[in-house]
Amino acid sequence: MIEIEIRHLGDHEILHAMPAGKRDKPLPVVVFYHGFTSSKLVYSYFAVALAQAGFRVVMPDAPDHGARFKGNEQARLGQFWHILHGSLTEFAGVRDALYEAGLVADNRLAVAGASMGGMTALGIMTHHPEVKSVACLMGSGYFTSLAKTLFPPKELAEITATLEEWDVSRSLPRVADRPLLLWHGDADDVVPPEGTFRLQQALINAGLDGNLTCLWEPGVRHRITPTALDATVAFFRQHL
Repeated sequence: MIEIEIRHLGDHEILHAMPAGKRDKPLPVVVFYHGFTSSKLVYSYFAVALAQAGFRVVMPDAPDHGARFKGNEQARLGQFWHILHGSLTEFAGVRDALYEAGLVADNRLAVAGASMGGMTALGIMTHHPEVKSVACLMGSGYFTSLAKTLFPPKELAEITATLEEWDVSRSLPRVADRPLLLWHGDADDVVPPEGTFRLQQALINAGLDGNLTCLWEPGVRHRITPTALDATVAFFRQHL
């Protein structure tokens, strides 16, 4: 049995899931980030699966998504990289609110996400060594190069300069020093799987792949599969 609620944590509304009867007890926590034009509710199946496995799950809405959506879909399409940067900078507030509420057991805090949320998870990994493990599903951590082709912003130079410090190319040792799950469908038609392959090879070539689990799903486009969900749960059972 599990419990799911919508509540406020810090400055924002979150979806909150946990094993039944353990709402206020310290638990290992997974902060999970959703994809672009989606919401915490759409990705709530991850909260269900992870809570069933014994974790507390916190799912924020990205800026201008879900409960924070301003109503202009066309304007939002031009803000992908600004929204990603917003989620990256907001993580510290989510973390602090979790600790202040006494909800994290033994500093067992992890981050995960899919698509834009997977990019968020990788970016957070470059700045937050307190995060114990990370799962990135169909994402990429090479923000500055990907921004040229994926939802390219009008002010490309400005936004890439802002994102540069979060790019995995500048932080391979930080990405390598904790358990990391990368999952990608090799036929992804939205977020190129080459980004995941590039990170996998960079870690292998640097001899930094000891904490890496990289899973490829043949023929899968830009979607989460049951295999990806199961792999995420199994990863955190082992590494959180």
